[in-house]
Amino acid sequence: MSTKQTVASLYRRSLKLSLDWAVHRHLWRGQALYIRSLFEANKNIRDPRQQRALFQETEDLLQKWKHPDPYRAPTAPGGSKYERNLPAPILDRKCA
Repeated sequence: MSTKQTVASLYRRSLKLSLDWAVHRHLWRGQALYIRSLFEANKNIRDPRQQRALFQETEDLLQKWKHPDPYRAPTAPGGSKYERNLPAPILDRKCA
């Protein structure tokens, strides 16, 4: 994976993780701005060793702050409404 893809993945995962911990969207917005500022502060680092160290540090932080019960959309697998009200199976099959 390229550096740009890795940074985008880490940023996206950081935002999703902070959304798991935030109760309301307006509280999450402040956290999102803070995360953005952290990523912006390190955007000019070009040394591959420093980049790998930052990637590993971010991965460790994501693992440390992982939510025990992450948010899932209600209709997504594992959500509270997943497979609720499924259409009834067709029982009127005509035999040939």
